[in-house]
Amino acid sequence: MLTEQIEAYLEKLAAAERSAATLSKYRRDLRSFAAFMGERQLDKTAVVAYKETLTARYAASSVNSMLAAVNGLLAFMERHDCRVRPLKTQRKAFLPPDRELTRKDYLRLLYVASGRRNSRVYLLLQTLGATGIRISELCYITVEAARAGRASVRLKGKTRVVFLPRSLCSALLRYAESKHLTGGPVFITRYGLPMDRSNIWNTMKRLCRSAGVDPHKVFPHNLRHLFARTYYDTDRDLAHLADLLGHSSVDTTRIYTATSGEEQEKRVNALGLVIERRELENREREIEH
Repeated sequence: MLTEQIEAYLEKLAAAERSAATLSKYRRDLRSFAAFMGERQLDKTAVVAYKETLTARYAASSVNSMLAAVNGLLAFMERHDCRVRPLKTQRKAFLPPDRELTRKDYLRLLYVASGRRNSRVYLLLQTLGATGIRISELCYITVEAARAGRASVRLKGKTRVVFLPRSLCSALLRYAESKHLTGGPVFITRYGLPMDRSNIWNTMKRLCRSAGVDPHKVFPHNLRHLFARTYYDTDRDLAHLADLLGHSSVDTTRIYTATSGEEQEKRVNALGLVIERRELENREREIEH
């Protein structure tokens, strides 16, 4: 049965040390596929029909993500004849302005967090913004890492070093001391467990109204994008940035450096290559010589 094959495939992924988040997503996507298949015979026609159903409901990036899980399962089942191609997509050069968390937005959030005297939220925002780590990697920001000035992050079978700014290390150690933490993760719940995605998401959303920031811009991963854009504006080296973010491909990193295009628009407008006739007449002597 298909459900049995799905469970066997997920067990294989778990044995390959795929992350809990990846396993959860694959399980969700593959159960959706199994529900669609029902009593249908597994063949290319049925999988193409599933692809068309997804295409009618979801954005191309979401469809391709779901199909990746299905194609992985089919390869595991040695049903390569049923695999389907992902949708062709064109990388967007710019983010919609209502989705880009700007530096100004970030500062507003910090200002409100500091005003509420909630040192954990204030420090959490700066840690995500100043390191570019994934939310799932926050547990590697430990007291020991703050003392060393760097964290060793292990995810998706890879290990990388995340450098912590000196000022951030000092703030983390002061916070840990105030909470009587001598080791382990700095950001924990009242029960001593590492903060998870939902804890952090809800905390950030509560800041939005007071900060006057669109809540659609405020989620943990957008701080990772802010770090990437800020670093790239300074260094202009995609390869270095890819290493810092833990990307295997600089093509992925390019997505993180996309902006709303406002700065590019200003630069294009400042080129001075569109000139009115009146101005040309005034520059006639300059043109002739």
